[in-house]
Amino acid sequence: MSAAAIHPDGSGRLQVSGELSLRTVPQLLAPARELIGSRERIDIDLGGVSHADSAGVALLVEWMREARQAGKEIRFLNIPRQMLAIARVSSLDGILPLARD
Repeated sequence: MSAAAIHPDGSGRLQVSGELSLRTVPQLLAPARELIGSRERIDIDLGGVSHADSAGVALLVEWMREARQAGKEIRFLNIPRQMLAIARVSSLDGILPLARD
């Protein structure tokens, strides 16, 4: 199992990598809040996520909530199939701002 990380990629996007699980999601909350807070438009690329469970999808909902409260636009790019399947089962695929790259 790998740790999770979020960092700017140089093109204005935030890259998420590693595992998004109940064990790793808490370590992303503070760094993501700081990175998200410093941007007007937030594009989060999930292409580097190796594994995710429902905690990973819940993290996306939390990030979306925080962005909207701050009046910022957020998009999730390259969502892994596993996360998309969880979002669909939870009826969140129509709520989350998912985009193709």
